[in-house]
Amino acid sequence: MNWTGWLRYAQLCGLMLAACVPVAGHGAEPDTALRITFAPGEAATVQIQPDRSIAVLFISSGKREVIPPLDIVNEDSAPRLRAEDVDFDGHPELVVSGPVGMVNEAVAVYRYDSGQERLVALEPASHQRARCGGLMGLDVDTANRTVSSSCRSGPMWYVDLYRYHDGRLYLYRAERTLMLGDALEATIFVKQTAESGPMAVWSTYDPTGKVVETAISDGLVTPRNDRPLLAFSGQVVPARLPLYARPGDTATRRYLVREDRVELLDEQDGWVKVRYANPTRGDILGWVNANP
Repeated sequence: MNWTGWLRYAQLCGLMLAACVPVAGHGAEPDTALRITFAPGEAATVQIQPDRSIAVLFISSGKREVIPPLDIVNEDSAPRLRAEDVDFDGHPELVVSGPVGMVNEAVAVYRYDSGQERLVALEPASHQRARCGGLMGLDVDTANRTVSSSCRSGPMWYVDLYRYHDGRLYLYRAERTLMLGDALEATIFVKQTAESGPMAVWSTYDPTGKVVETAISDGLVTPRNDRPLLAFSGQVVPARLPLYARPGDTATRRYLVREDRVELLDEQDGWVKVRYANPTRGDILGWVNANP
């Protein structure tokens, strides 16, 4: 093949390659355009516009939709697009993400409404215990049908865990940092290492927002989604430690003694809920006063 032939061959290959990229188009940035199939026969092309809004074209009908831009994303950064099954129904959602500040990533999820042929925002239900306020740094655990939202605030990384129920994402697990300092160490000694993070109360919620379990553990280690919460254990420090029925009580007949091993379950106003495995009576629950 002579030089002219090679040139024509290269041009043809280039044209064929371009034809294989029907959505991104010439000069499009990575992750700013995609084709997404929401269900058999129901597909759309999606592309970030210069004003950072999102243009959606439903292929079968030609209907168009424009999604407003993510306002909190850094002004000098373009949002990114991907398709991912966030509600675990076997069909993908449109996921839009973009950087916020130096380390965080805001995320918006849109479900396809086949009846109205449009995209509807899938937002997490509001909950006062959610640390990130919305979806951030989204990660999907398909095997356990759980979505994690992670963000950094100050020196700490936080994770909110969500599950899908009845058309919405509800807060499944969240953490609350324990602020007892040395007061807890004088009451119950918990062995930690240099790699241990600050202790936190992890809570599990049902779809109605009711707390179904709590446990105190490492605030930097996200609990596994496929098992109940695992609590830190520690040893009683005082020779005799009153065990109360409720936080704030002033009288009790129950006591723990030095070196009794307990699990740490919850905290309220400096009172710590513990579980003691009595060798003859089984598990005993109560609250100890860890205030200085």
